Amino acid sequence: MRSYAHGTSPIPLIGETIGENLRRTVERHADRDALVVRSQRYRATYQQLYDATSALARAFIASGIEPRDRVGIWSPNRFEWVVTQFAAARAGAILVNINPAYKSEELRYALRQSGVKLLLLAKEFRGADYVQLLREVRPDCPELDEAIVLDEGWDELVARGALVTETQLSTRESALQFDDPINIQYTSGTTGHPKGATLSHHNIVNNGFFIGETLGYTARDRVCIPVPFYHCFGMVLGNLACTTHGACMVIPGESFDAL
Repeated sequence: MRSYAHGTSPIPLIGETIGENLRRTVERHADRDALVVRSQRYRATYQQLYDATSALARAFIASGIEPRDRVGIWSPNRFEWVVTQFAAARAGAILVNINPAYKSEELRYALRQSGVKLLLLAKEFRGADYVQLLREVRPDCPELDEAIVLDEGWDELVARGALVTETQLSTRESALQFDDPINIQYTSGTTGHPKGATLSHHNIVNNGFFIGETLGYTARDRVCIPVPFYHCFGMVLGNLACTTHGACMVIPGESFDAL
């Protein structure tokens, strides 16, 4: 039995999965800008973003990702992070956010504790060689079947989506419930090992939506998001606050730089 408790509000909670909510936004704002990533010269409308998430969600299914399997993302802020966020949700996978500042011991713990099956990672960030760090810990991560470096394997991964039809993706999505777990975020670990918090579609869609409501977001707004995606501030209060209102996510760089 599930129970819900909520305060008095004239606005009802959203009972949708992340994919359903994004699709509803696309129906209203298909030609509006959805995502602009300055550092990568990337720009997508809501329709283009939705199509990109469809292709990657199909690629996840083609790669053997089943509902509730863990897909890890270890990267600074890039367009691939945003596409992965929505594609994993649409495929029913649980997205595991991995802090870009992690070293080998923290990476080993997060991968093992969450049971990541497929890891997407940047090649490097701020002098840290992610590929080498992963090589050091991979023998201790038996559930990790595959790791794909975004800088080298993104296009090949997306191309796998051709093996799965839109109908197959729709069938997968139709079986998802908004109460399903969809995201694992880790605490900072300052008093011990980081603790993984498991969140549902319902959790983070409504969190993002009501933050957007509080800030008065509309489809005419463009929101600069300099904070990291791996944290709830970036992917929920940033990205989902925008997509639930049709606003544009503007990503100035891979990480914060005041200039």
